[in-house]
Amino acid sequence: MPSNSPKATHPHPVTELCPEGERLYASALSAGRVARAEIESAPCLLEFALLHPDPDDADWLRPVPPSVVLSQRLQPIEREIHDRRELSGELTAAFQPFMAISAQMPATTHAITVLEGGGRIKAALDKAIAESRTEVLTVQPGGGRSEHLLIEALERSRPLIERGISMRTLYQHTVRYSQNTFAYMDKMAGARVEIRTLEELIERLIICDHDVAFIPAQAGDSIALELRHPGLVQYLINVFDHMWRRATPLQEDVSYESTPEGITGVQRSIAKLLIEGHVDEAIARRLGMNVRTCRAHIAKIAAALGSGSRAQLGYLIARSGMLEQDS
Repeated sequence: MPSNSPKATHPHPVTELCPEGERLYASALSAGRVARAEIESAPCLLEFALLHPDPDDADWLRPVPPSVVLSQRLQPIEREIHDRRELSGELTAAFQPFMAISAQMPATTHAITVLEGGGRIKAALDKAIAESRTEVLTVQPGGGRSEHLLIEALERSRPLIERGISMRTLYQHTVRYSQNTFAYMDKMAGARVEIRTLEELIERLIICDHDVAFIPAQAGDSIALELRHPGLVQYLINVFDHMWRRATPLQEDVSYESTPEGITGVQRSIAKLLIEGHVDEAIARRLGMNVRTCRAHIAKIAAALGSGSRAQLGYLIARSGMLEQDS
């Protein structure tokens, strides 16, 4: 059962005396004593040894001088500080010989750093881009980017443009239907900026020179990895260059040949992912389109092949031979 005593409902640290405790302690210091009955509303005064029994009258309590209370409270803290300082000195002495050896070694950097939070990620990106000397590579999966993201990208790119640093960016084919993207390209006219597109892309990637790369650590934009291991960065550059060679410059048309059934290249890409067992949401994400558009394409494929069910559609896609045009 819960206690009905004042103490049970009167918890607080000594550094935060309750208003009633402050009043009664000040009164006791002024008068030299306080009646025991008066402190029932502030049991903290006895708990923190701010009062002690009057040796001449049990009904009264006398105040302990604040200087005495303060000294008693500070003593263990000062002892702990002293012990911590001694430990700090011992640790410093123990590692001093190794520090001297380390000072003679070439500087090293963390190969992998976890960046959590949009602010920290943005700060690390801005710093890496500001320090770039030759080229920045980016992979931006998904469809057309919003106007505010492109404005942010333009602001981040302006110092690079002014320093004559080249930029290569890979988008997905779906950005070709985005007016914002072409407006962004117009503003970048004359700069050493190239944009190419692919049907599918890997996750977001940013590489600055051969020094540092940024990749997502999980789904979403809240955690990223900053990679500075030369081998890892070079591997990602090779991956980027492989995709770049297969991509189509934004200024050129993507040539799609329709099948005899009238199925387009985009729909063949969707059909291929359907055969692999991907659900609508995953297909849309990989091709950089919204789910509604993806399902509209699937409906057109089904209508062209005369499919009455999702299970039958997979069989008809395989039998039609439409995917052989991608091989």
